[in-house]
Amino acid sequence: MIIGKLLRTIIHLRFTQIIYQLRNRIIKCKYKDRESGIVTFNNIKTVKWIEKPVSFKDGYFSFLNIVDEFKNWNDSDKGMLWAYNLNYMDWLNQHDADSTIGLQWIDEFISAIHTNKVGTDPYPTALRIVNWVKFFINNQDRVSEHYLKSLSSQVHHLEDNIEYHLLGNHILEDAFALFIASNFLNDSKLLKRSTKLLEKELREQILPDGAHYEQSPMYHCILLDRLLDCINFDTTDNYYLKDVATRMLGHLENILWTDGCYPLFNDSAYGISPMPSEIFDYAKRLSLEWSPVQLKECGYRHLKSRHFDLIADCGNIKPYYQPGHSHADALNYVLRVDDMDFIVDTGISTYEKNSRRQYERGTIAHNTVTVDNKNSSEVWGGFRVGGRSCVKIIEEDTDRVASECRGYCGRHIHKRVFECNDRSVSITDSLTHDSIGTSRIYIAPNLNIKKKSDREIYVSNGVTISIKDAISFDIKEVCVSNEYNRFEKTVVIEILFSGTMQYSFKI
Repeated sequence: MIIGKLLRTIIHLRFTQIIYQLRNRIIKCKYKDRESGIVTFNNIKTVKWIEKPVSFKDGYFSFLNIVDEFKNWNDSDKGMLWAYNLNYMDWLNQHDADSTIGLQWIDEFISAIHTNKVGTDPYPTALRIVNWVKFFINNQDRVSEHYLKSLSSQVHHLEDNIEYHLLGNHILEDAFALFIASNFLNDSKLLKRSTKLLEKELREQILPDGAHYEQSPMYHCILLDRLLDCINFDTTDNYYLKDVATRMLGHLENILWTDGCYPLFNDSAYGISPMPSEIFDYAKRLSLEWSPVQLKECGYRHLKSRHFDLIADCGNIKPYYQPGHSHADALNYVLRVDDMDFIVDTGISTYEKNSRRQYERGTIAHNTVTVDNKNSSEVWGGFRVGGRSCVKIIEEDTDRVASECRGYCGRHIHKRVFECNDRSVSITDSLTHDSIGTSRIYIAPNLNIKKKSDREIYVSNGVTISIKDAISFDIKEVCVSNEYNRFEKTVVIEILFSGTMQYSFKI
């Protein structure tokens, strides 16, 4: 069984990934100082970028809602993602950052770099390079050759360890960092190489409708912020970067709620990426102009009416070779009523490879249907996917979307129709082969519900949930999360049905 799962996972990988996965297991990534002559920097004229949130205060670091003091750069007691955040050094560019303290931390990092296994991984190296460049631009009179040589050495280390074993957003972050650093260090050879890599990855990773292909609104915002940084630091006036940015801005504008928040699909949480309003303001400072782009290739669909605002996930897992941030959430949706949360995603609270992570990626944790409580796609190992579901949109209009999902086991087909009208929203679920399924509805934590009858549920926001042709339904207590390591209690409605069942929300 384990061998089968591994084969179903490996078969989707690219040959490049397999080769570099094997290479990295044989040849460990070790940091070595790169010899260089005199290193200078380019005095680039930039606009104000997005400041980082405060994560260092009074000697304590706060990442992922966990606060602790510095122990060492390899401190993974609070999880590897916490240790990664420590090594990003975002706090160098937080609001009202003290440049003297910032330089002290840079000195501390340089002194310990040869024993720092976490911080010399390519991903934190890429993010830290961008943070150092921004810090040096803001403190040009305090930049010594010692600091520039360390930055240059880290840049060459990253160039030697580009994340071909992962691809996806990781290699795009590598390309962003190399591009920004090459402009700052006035390295024409590196600029040529990094531009080629960056343009190649953007062509592959940004879909025609402007979405990042991993289909996480959070990562879309993170990567768009970094792309705007590239435009900000670009000394060549690269038109292609601006073109991609305007498409990404157009996609973002079309998937947001009216209050400017993004839906928490796949690996998405709040408090990690910049808010969309900050991104839009940054883009305007860069003199970019854009308009909303119709949702298409990303698989998301946005239905709006007078009182209801519904966003549905009718797409397949993308990219097939890097599904690490994907969930088994085919035909999932989230819903707001009068601009307030009503039906929510369970969100993500951790990247640790534990039972909670497995649950949050599983079908059972989303507003969709399970058969025998099995996942529609074979999520496992924290960031892996074996067999995948096949999802397609059958028909769609401005107020209606019909889709179907064939689970990775192949036997069961789930068809779902979303209909959105001024005073009601209806969800119609159908299963083939006389299957018995469970359709789940996760209610927003701030709402109270009570059962009115065998077919109706009353919600404190004035919405009545009517259930038709179900075998039975139950209401259970659960926890959801819209930030890392933070939970809220709520309830999920579980509807047992066979054949075709419909439920609707009416006001």
